[in-house]
Amino acid sequence: MLLDYTRCAQEIYETLGGRDNLINVAHCATRLRIVAVNDNNIDTKRLEDIEGVKGVFSNNGQLQLILGTGAVNKVYEEFLHISGMEESTTGEVKDAADKKQPVYKRMIKSLGDVFIPILPAIVASGLMMGLVEALGNANPDFASGDWYALLDMLSNTAFVFLPVLIAASTAHVFGGNIYLGAVVGMLMIHPNLINAWTAVTMETSQIPVWHILGIPIRQVGYQGHVIPIIISVWVMCRIECWLHKHVPEMIDLFVTPLCSVLVSGFLALGIIGPVFSIGESYILEFAQWLIKVEHSAGAMLMGGIYPITVVAGIHHMYNVIEAGMLSAGGLNTWMPIASAANFAQGAACLAVGLKSGNKKIRAVALPSALSAALGITEPAIFGVNLRFGRPFVCGMMGGAVGAWVGAVFSVGATSYGVTGIPGFLITMDSTVHYAVSLMVAFGVSYVLTWIFWKEKDTKTVFKNQNNCIYAPVSGTLLAMNQIPDKTFAEGILGDGVGIIPEMDEITAPFDGVISVVMDTGHAVGITSTDGIELLIHVGIDTVSLKGQFFECCVRQGQKVKVGEKLISFERREIETAGYNTTVAVMVLNAKNYRNIIHLQKEKLSAGEEILKVEK
Repeated sequence: MLLDYTRCAQEIYETLGGRDNLINVAHCATRLRIVAVNDNNIDTKRLEDIEGVKGVFSNNGQLQLILGTGAVNKVYEEFLHISGMEESTTGEVKDAADKKQPVYKRMIKSLGDVFIPILPAIVASGLMMGLVEALGNANPDFASGDWYALLDMLSNTAFVFLPVLIAASTAHVFGGNIYLGAVVGMLMIHPNLINAWTAVTMETSQIPVWHILGIPIRQVGYQGHVIPIIISVWVMCRIECWLHKHVPEMIDLFVTPLCSVLVSGFLALGIIGPVFSIGESYILEFAQWLIKVEHSAGAMLMGGIYPITVVAGIHHMYNVIEAGMLSAGGLNTWMPIASAANFAQGAACLAVGLKSGNKKIRAVALPSALSAALGITEPAIFGVNLRFGRPFVCGMMGGAVGAWVGAVFSVGATSYGVTGIPGFLITMDSTVHYAVSLMVAFGVSYVLTWIFWKEKDTKTVFKNQNNCIYAPVSGTLLAMNQIPDKTFAEGILGDGVGIIPEMDEITAPFDGVISVVMDTGHAVGITSTDGIELLIHVGIDTVSLKGQFFECCVRQGQKVKVGEKLISFERREIETAGYNTTVAVMVLNAKNYRNIIHLQKEKLSAGEEILKVEK
């Protein structure tokens, strides 16, 4: 029976609480994505009972209703007509959802957004600094030569002018002009001000002071500070945005930049800098006190809870501490804590992979363990350790002990943003001790996981039999429940598989007709000549890319032959943008068939049989 789209949309609208409880609504290939004023006013059980709604779940402030391809477009159109709302993009819905997050999460996310773009500069300078120093220690003649002087200057440039990098990035994050932000950053380390390091050696009476509007302003720069820069530029952005709204357009170009820099510059030197530099100093002193040898229990605590902050998505808050340590001219002694925690999670993941008798688990765990050893822990944590529970806890224990060892040996780094094996390049002065801390973290985590994790009976459902659905892309085959998306993994849309792609194009899995083409190019629906309705969805939440990195090569209603190209996509760029590229291949009308047989194979090539539908 055909779905009554109008009735479905009306029931959804009423259950959501009407227009007063709605902020934004959009849709992707399969889901209606809604941001509500108050989620507590919504009866999700009643939503699930609405005819046409195949599932309901919340994710990052969004309420997502799974309707399926084709249906979601029609229900969305009816929903806009009934509610009187305007059409929104998934990006706008995501922005609205972000605004619903708690203030502390938004603040931490903003900090991450500030520091992540400047990581390449910091990592490059940190690596060069470690290498130059190591060469100088190994060859005293080199250390006194011109080459050393030049390389030393190149290596510390990013740290000398770190306030400028932070200021420009902060302005970008908070919607200000990045060049005006850079001016504020340069103002706070202007050569006319006494360098902060020089001021430390001077008597208070020797430091000149300006008296402006009754406010004494010490003529001292803010080298070695991070928080005052961020807050000063944030204030500048607020002033600039306000002026853009209230200053007449014909004089906006002159008045807004002038007033923005003048007011924020005065506040930066007169109020924000003096107040928040003191607060930042206390934070850094506490952090350094916490991980000193006599207080290394603090390092153990942080090494243990670090993975929890990764899961919560708030681990970027440590960037402030690390950047503060480096800009203050010292070593980053927080890096070994994160490194031990990451290495331990990788060890737990490796233990699961080697102990498991399930080929699919091993196929996920082993490469994830290597990724964690290189500093990227999300695959190991979310794909394996959290899934089984005990490995995650064992990894926390290993990370705690490893971090304690690093604190005892006073391991420090010349950069941040690099952990695990690559961390050896920025820990030149304590390479051996750094290696010991990683080995301890690895050993404790691996042994505990091996002892306490017991594999349950997870027999594979794959069988080597003939199929009539062929792989649309080469890669690693995943069971449906291993697809990192609840809608696909729980079979809400139907039965199917996932494929981790190893090529950049999707081909037709059988002869058929294109039934659905998403405007963003990341998904297509295709119906076979035998009536099989298939959805091919490239990536997880890639609808948010708004078509970037995708090119759809077919149109709705077009007939295609098996092997014909359907979608081209830039796999590496999608991954770099932070998206999982797993391709979901789902039989949408699986309930119409007696059985769907799955292929048992790990690696496959495009065109190989993966599914067989039995009537």
